Amino acid sequence: MALARIEIDDFRCLERVALGLDPRYNLFVGPNASGKTSLLEALFFLGRGRSFRTRRLDRLVRHGREDFRIVGWIKTHHDTTVLGIGGNRRGTEIRIGGAPASGAADLATHFPPQIIDPEVHKLLEEGPHRRRRFLDWGVFHVEPTFLDAWHRYHRAVRQRNSALRPGTDPRTAPAWQAEIVSAGLVLDRVRRDYLALLEPVLARFGERLLNLPVSVAYHSGWPGGETLAEALERSADRDRRHGVTHVGPHRADVAVRVDGLLARERISRGQQKLLAAALTLAQLELHEARAPSTGALLLDDPAAELDTESLARLLGVVRETSAQLFVTALRPDLPGLGRPGAMFHVEQGRIVAAGGGCEIVDNN
Repeated sequence: MALARIEIDDFRCLERVALGLDPRYNLFVGPNASGKTSLLEALFFLGRGRSFRTRRLDRLVRHGREDFRIVGWIKTHHDTTVLGIGGNRRGTEIRIGGAPASGAADLATHFPPQIIDPEVHKLLEEGPHRRRRFLDWGVFHVEPTFLDAWHRYHRAVRQRNSALRPGTDPRTAPAWQAEIVSAGLVLDRVRRDYLALLEPVLARFGERLLNLPVSVAYHSGWPGGETLAEALERSADRDRRHGVTHVGPHRADVAVRVDGLLARERISRGQQKLLAAALTLAQLELHEARAPSTGALLLDDPAAELDTESLARLLGVVRETSAQLFVTALRPDLPGLGRPGAMFHVEQGRIVAAGGGCEIVDNN
């Protein structure tokens, strides 16, 4: 399964792009601010239903236009599935095979992209939200019960938070506790099971990229030694004062350690990029081992903040994956990945095929 073709209309600086793609390795070359990252952002949006750069949909629409459109053709041995997503400041509309989809999760079953970009170190440096999102993306692809439990849990937390606000009946909030506990314990279990699968794969990638031991530990979002129900009861007065639920899986975190110390305290920025890349590659390998679809890896300016030796290690590991690759670079002589199946020049939002036998449908 691979993305065979993509059409992009009015997304960021891209007016109209229509490209035939290689099932293995696609290289996009051009100067800074030419539109390379916008292309990867469109690819990411096609599979995730969100951007990796902003939460504001209006920023994704090309200046002077009202909305954007991204369409991708996913080819398997037997047939082709068309994915489509359009958006504007009011929201998005998703279609799969011409029919409305229930949500962005439906896109990911057909085209599940991962990204390693110059900001990937923020997975380690920033707060728990990024790490929870990373963790849940991985769990979603290997655990069928996850999505239902995730929706149940977050719906119950929202309802409890509403019931905690001043002026509401104080007996209302406890009514949601049973659902929070029920769905929350499922989330806690599947996350722990997933990290148990991920850790040995991560350790292997960490050793290859950093030559250091790497480990992960899951923090549930409530104090150890208590059940979730007990933690909710203990936190009830504080929750009522602030109108928000302070304990539970929505406050969970993943501690990533290098040689026994938290990564952000132990290693440099360049090493953090390698470690975050190791996390991404480990997750990609787990997904490919357990799902019928081939993954997609978006690699944005891999040379940024990496010395020659570190870049060679990273690209050597990337080359061994079976994922479909979409790589951006300032120059075409990117070492370590071999010859691209399709190469494109990008400049001022225009994308022009540069060889490799790809089909260029429109480049205006």
